[in-house]
Amino acid sequence: MTNTKINFIVFMSLLFMTSCATVMPDQVGVKRTFGRIHEDIRQPGVVGFNPFTTKVVTVPIRTMNLAIVENLPSKEGLTIRSESSILYRIKPKAVPQILKETGMEFEDMLILPVFRSAASDICSKFDAKDMHSSKRAVIEEEIRKRLIEVCEPKGFIIESVLLKSITLPAGLSRSIEAKLEAEQDALRMQFVLDRQRQEAQRQIIDAEGAKEIARIQAEGKKNAAIIESEAKAKSNEIEALGIKNANDMISVSLTSNVLKFKQIEAFQKLAASPNTKTIVTDGKTPMVNILGAEGGNN
Repeated sequence: MTNTKINFIVFMSLLFMTSCATVMPDQVGVKRTFGRIHEDIRQPGVVGFNPFTTKVVTVPIRTMNLAIVENLPSKEGLTIRSESSILYRIKPKAVPQILKETGMEFEDMLILPVFRSAASDICSKFDAKDMHSSKRAVIEEEIRKRLIEVCEPKGFIIESVLLKSITLPAGLSRSIEAKLEAEQDALRMQFVLDRQRQEAQRQIIDAEGAKEIARIQAEGKKNAAIIESEAKAKSNEIEALGIKNANDMISVSLTSNVLKFKQIEAFQKLAASPNTKTIVTDGKTPMVNILGAEGGNN
């Protein structure tokens, strides 16, 4: 193989290698020919182009973290040192627009200036202690909204703004800590007072409950005594009525003939006795011969 052929093969190999570009999975590619940006978006993979006239520009579309260290003003006029992060990503279809209008230095040219302006404006409306409290989330959201207003029309999606670290002046930090400690002491005292108040209410309720139980027991004993007395009286009344009814029945059944019959039975039993008897009557009682043969000699 001659040197000419070898040089030709090497030249073609180099030409082939330089006329292909690889777009990674977290990127999109755009061709730029003589400074003109093509509108077509190249997806991840191998992209062929003319190396003499065209270049493939790759732009990341993954979520990116832009870290910022900034001094922020507060409502009191203090300077607060903040370490912040902006989480953002690029709309794939907006890549040609970004390359035309902003360029690849979009962080320094667009996102950072907008963040600094929005953060200074919004933080100046809040006290320094608010950046340490639950209002931090409010501040972050307000800054994010301001970034969205400016950056979203230009092809950027602002996912989050995070104020990760806030450094307050030493004197203010001590004042805030003292205030927090005082608030904690007040809350602790309030808790103790509430617990004592609840205990007092519980004791009152227990005393009232015991008093009510005693009253109910006393009423129960009183009612039991009344019921027992009424029952006894009713029993005596029923017993007396029973005796009266029995006597009435006996009175009705004891006629004069029955009485005479009973007298005769009594005299007969008396006459049957072996002893000597002497009977005195009023002359009206029926007489019975009670003197037998044996008794006639007595």
